[in-house]
Amino acid sequence: MDGRDGIPRPVKDAMGRVRRGWDFLRHAGPSQVQFWFIALAIGIAAGVAALIFRLGIEWLQSTLYGVDDPSLLASFAARLYWPWLIAIPALGGIAVGIIVHFFTPDGRIRSVSDVIEGAALNDGRLEGRAGMASALCSWITLSTGGSTGREGPVVHIAAMISSRVANLIHADGITGRDLLGCAVAAAVSASFNAPIAGAIFALEVILRHFALHAFAPIVIASAAGTVINRLAFGDVTEFRLPGTTTVEFYLELPAFLILGLVCGVVAVVTMRAIFYSDDLASAWQDRLGLPNFLRPAAAGLMLGVIAIWFPHIIGVGYETTSLALTGSLSAEQAVIFVMIKVAALSITMAGRMGGGVFSPSLMIGALTGLAFGLIATGLFPNQSGSHTLYALAGMGAVAAAVLGAPISTTLIVFELTGDWQTGLAVMVSVSMSIAVASRLVDRSFFLTQVERRNVHLAAGPQAYLLCMFRVQGLMRKPTDLGAADTEVCLEMIEKGVSVNVSATLETALPRFEETSAEFLPVVRRSPETGTLELQGALFHVDALKAYNRALAATAEEEHS
Repeated sequence: MDGRDGIPRPVKDAMGRVRRGWDFLRHAGPSQVQFWFIALAIGIAAGVAALIFRLGIEWLQSTLYGVDDPSLLASFAARLYWPWLIAIPALGGIAVGIIVHFFTPDGRIRSVSDVIEGAALNDGRLEGRAGMASALCSWITLSTGGSTGREGPVVHIAAMISSRVANLIHADGITGRDLLGCAVAAAVSASFNAPIAGAIFALEVILRHFALHAFAPIVIASAAGTVINRLAFGDVTEFRLPGTTTVEFYLELPAFLILGLVCGVVAVVTMRAIFYSDDLASAWQDRLGLPNFLRPAAAGLMLGVIAIWFPHIIGVGYETTSLALTGSLSAEQAVIFVMIKVAALSITMAGRMGGGVFSPSLMIGALTGLAFGLIATGLFPNQSGSHTLYALAGMGAVAAAVLGAPISTTLIVFELTGDWQTGLAVMVSVSMSIAVASRLVDRSFFLTQVERRNVHLAAGPQAYLLCMFRVQGLMRKPTDLGAADTEVCLEMIEKGVSVNVSATLETALPRFEETSAEFLPVVRRSPETGTLELQGALFHVDALKAYNRALAATAEEEHS
């Protein structure tokens, strides 16, 4: 029987069920089986995006450098005519500079730190225009000789995919963050053929919690990303170790403790070198009055000059990492390569050229571990295992300290090498490295990046949630019920006791502690007269209620 609008009742009932199911999926999806299908779709999309990005880098490297096997780029570059070694990174820097100038408002390449910030402060959403420009810049950087890694851009590209889906279905904050975790897990898994580490990385680094409701969809997405990788490259590990690696457990473990301490220091030096180089480059840019688009070009030129003598700095650096893991370098070579790689990484990042820090940290860690291992096994040959085991442990220790991710980094080292027999040595080194580095920086490279933008994620939700509430949205206007007395507000303004209408609770709550006031006048400076105009009043109780609700919601999400 037809309804009043002419639509048959069975059709109307079906449409109603679809609408109710869609609303249910949007608001309660992460705990329901239906949501897993979205996670699977995002995992496939993110995996394909990571695969395309990787193949795109290899294609452009082959085109520009004329190398048949991009994994042997460093060896090929050593025989390349030297003007090309300078010209290719410099031209890549010019292209990056032009893109950054026109498509990013602040001349900054987006990276993993922006994904972490989006998860914490923006319901799992990221900006699209600057993000796409950053992905393009990172592709050009890695293809033309930039000394960074591909995992950062891949994570950011995947996050943009999840942001698009979250906006399409109007997902709430929890759902948006879970979608983000799914995309990141799939991207990491597809990049490194590491499904376990991909899932844990999304929880440990991006979402920064291990809530059960997020685990199943993230694992599904991570598995999907791994399938994409294996369909393209087969079930092979990224690095192959020679023979077996053994540990003389009781006698040799103290050496891995010391290696962890050394790697922690190396990781801190690497991170601080990057930040110092960025500050130095900004200072010189301001002093010389250089436009933003010339900054990547200058960095590319410097990289090209270094590559004439040290071609191993070009690109991701997996060839040199493999040489370290197989013990094909001397201790002297390993130490020199570490110093040059840190310098090249700092130049690339300071030049705002794009790329990530994970692959470089693997390379730096493997070289550090190899140098340490060669010295240790040389001093105590009868009490030591293979020096390549130290390279493996060092690779995990430096990477864990840089990423601030001891669990996922330990797992990804195992999955990259296929060597699960040396877990104790790697775990010991990682634990000591992370203990040292986390006390000398703001937990990790990514969180320190965010802290440098004056966003306090490293301290936890009790700190960064204050930035999310603006005084303007919480104040009581003079016409509202229960508003503050206008005369009292004006008297307080005269005494200098007030808060700006554009401020957040990060500014307002300390003012309450300083003044012991029940409320603070909210003011705005008039653009015409320059005087302070009363807009309303922020009551202490209203601020605390909003803050407590946000803390409760965060705790509920993390323990659900």
